[in-house]
Amino acid sequence: MKRKFLIILFCCISYISSGQIEYSYEQAVEGLEIGNIAPEINLPDPDGNLIPLSSLRGKVVLIDFWAAWCRPCLQEMPNLVKAYNEYKEENFRVGNGFAIYAVSLDKDKKVWTSAIEKNNLSWINVSDLKFWKSEAAKIYNVSAIPASFLIDENGIIIAKNLRGKNLFITLEDYTERRY
Repeated sequence: MKRKFLIILFCCISYISSGQIEYSYEQAVEGLEIGNIAPEINLPDPDGNLIPLSSLRGKVVLIDFWAAWCRPCLQEMPNLVKAYNEYKEENFRVGNGFAIYAVSLDKDKKVWTSAIEKNNLSWINVSDLKFWKSEAAKIYNVSAIPASFLIDENGIIIAKNLRGKNLFITLEDYTERRY
């Protein structure tokens, strides 16, 4: 009996981790758990233009919370640059193309924009320059950075806090070329 239970449990875990479970937009509610619709963010880019997260619908999007003063964030940037360059034109089962919506928790615009340039962050960068009082950080309950949420073409959260190798594995799992 115990062995049978373990076999069933293993099969369920394998099925879940294989990405076979898809989330339905019609059933999703706004929230921060996997399967929820990611809350809207609408912050200015370095030029002052408001960029809503929802403007990226149709793509797989990594919402990345970071700051120029955050050493672990800066250490992760080469991985993000590589992932962005490798997957930005990719067709996924859950969206076409890959985008990064980077939310900075900086408070000094010059420091923020300098970090964008220095690290070649050629994706969407936004910030309200309110440090830990950022509206987006509050909405997403961000209390430590780096923090990230991967969303599908409908804005549904499909993974959280992906860094390094795990980001690449997850993106590859959702590519159409895998099937």
